Amino acid sequence: MVVAQGRFRSRIAKLAVASVILDLVAAGIALASEDGARHAFAGYLDALFWTTTQLLTVSSQLPNPERAVTKVLDVVLEAWAIIVVASLAATFSDFLHHRTRHRALRERQAASLRAGVR
Repeated sequence: MVVAQGRFRSRIAKLAVASVILDLVAAGIALASEDGARHAFAGYLDALFWTTTQLLTVSSQLPNPERAVTKVLDVVLEAWAIIVVASLAATFSDFLHHRTRHRALRERQAASLRAGVR
């Protein structure tokens, strides 16, 4: 069970770290690519807010990007969000399945010990 918990935590940590790195890099790309556009970001924090909302909600109330690079980035962020949600679901499923198998094995061992005692 300890191995499954470690694997679970490791996968969650990897997804979180990769998402934060993607968010920070994407904000810089969005800021640079929308420079001079009608709805350009005022600064890095505004771009970071936009990329974070794209990752968390797959949409935002902010105007859509105007430049092709930022539009592609928007699609990549939305795809990443879907991948992360699916990966989290798979990680939880794997952890719960391992826990269930582990418990079933313990119950079978206990039943065979009880049957041997009689």
